Amino acid sequence: MSAPRTAVQEFRRALLDWYRAVRRPLPWRETRDPYRVWLSEIMLQQTRVAAALPYYQRFLERFPTVEALAAAPEEKLLKAWEGLGYYTRARNMQKAAKKIVAAGAFPNTYEGIWDLPGIGAYTAAAIASVVFGLRHAVLDGNVMRVVSRLTNDAGDIRNLATRARLQSEADALLNPQEPADHNQAMMELGATLCLPKSPQCLLCPVSAHCRAFQEGTQNELPIKSRPREKVVRERVLYLVRRNGSVLLWQRPQSERLMPGFWELPEAEHLPSAKPVGKPLAEFKHTITHHEFRFQVRAAKAGGRKHGCEWIAWSKIESLPLSTIARKALRHCVPKLAAKA
Repeated sequence: MSAPRTAVQEFRRALLDWYRAVRRPLPWRETRDPYRVWLSEIMLQQTRVAAALPYYQRFLERFPTVEALAAAPEEKLLKAWEGLGYYTRARNMQKAAKKIVAAGAFPNTYEGIWDLPGIGAYTAAAIASVVFGLRHAVLDGNVMRVVSRLTNDAGDIRNLATRARLQSEADALLNPQEPADHNQAMMELGATLCLPKSPQCLLCPVSAHCRAFQEGTQNELPIKSRPREKVVRERVLYLVRRNGSVLLWQRPQSERLMPGFWELPEAEHLPSAKPVGKPLAEFKHTITHHEFRFQVRAAKAGGRKHGCEWIAWSKIESLPLSTIARKALRHCVPKLAAKA
């Protein structure tokens, strides 16, 4: 922040006074346990706070310590993560947990934390500051938005040079005496007032220090280049039933995406399948710039490929199901369970 030292000090003080008065009472803010803070940071990647909260509580009930996570069977781990998506996060957490257990303790340096599987610069800074009081400024999406407006930076935040510049500004703003609360306050400000649309500038505790507010550009920032054009794909899932069971296929452990998860089969798994009747359900599922439009069809299996198994309805809930499979079954099972 290109401002006199006194202005930076005033900014820090106003930010912390506001945060301590209004901060949301989130469970990971009531602890300095590195395992719990780490878990919250990983879950909050690509996931809203409201959605992550129940998963956070349940996950800690099942795996209360880093040792329990390291020793957990992968199927139980994936089941606990089911619905949060981006399952590589859970697998990387377990890899990191095994590394921590082998080392005998959670790393207490920024570099050591960053060296763990699945942890990048932002997560390392968050854990280092919140747990160990180390002076590292976080730069997640919320903080980028705050800093870009504070400095009236019109650079594209998808650009690495812009991100490096915003990181430098965040570093300059960081309160060296209170790095934990400062980082959490910056994130809280972005999550509650400095919103992507219609920022609440009149309620902002640091609007006097915000160049975008002073120059009337807050609704134009941050600049973010347009994502790739949406790609639409149509797919058909087969619901094949027999004697209280349903036919599912399991992704091989060698697959890059969600290895070990269970899915409803498609034509490539059941080349001889014969659809029966009208579609049972239709739904959409979006992943980045891809929009998948699914139909679920009742079918007779015919020949089936390796990887498909008959699974009793009563056992489905204990399996790690993909989000797509869960959506499909949620649409169809209430209609069909009584007939299964």
